Amino acid sequence: MDQPGTLAWIGIGGNLGDARATVEQAIVRLAHLPHSGLLRSSSLYRTAPIDSSGDDYVNAVALLRTTLAPLELLYALQAIELQHGRERPYRNAPRTLDLDVLMYGNGSIASTELTVPHPRMAQRAFVLVPMLEIDETVEIPGLGPARGLLTAITDQPISRL
Repeated sequence: MDQPGTLAWIGIGGNLGDARATVEQAIVRLAHLPHSGLLRSSSLYRTAPIDSSGDDYVNAVALLRTTLAPLELLYALQAIELQHGRERPYRNAPRTLDLDVLMYGNGSIASTELTVPHPRMAQRAFVLVPMLEIDETVEIPGLGPARGLLTAITDQPISRL
């Protein structure tokens, strides 16, 4: 029997402080998120900043099953970010922790606070590679199979830690 809830894909990253430890701690926090269960998390990956500066990022992706509504999930993720010292001084600033709702079920959301699927996820190796590690057949609503999107971003170096 299927468990109640919606599948939610979460992007995880950081490049300030001990980014590896922060990403690992974030995965643990996601596993304890109320009304949610962590189904899988990817390996950790190192990537260079895109449209930004600073140290390399440590990234991962997690797959949750949650009964939280999309905005409740977003707010819960933002609370975890704040607990890790996240600041937002400007767009694409280096960060201690970034948690993004990449996909929420098979739907699309376009509000002032949340856009799902994440608008740039198909252009980011640090999202697609970890997602495909979790599920080789994952499809992005409106874009199709994630595997087919990799050919457009082969210029983005990514390495498993």
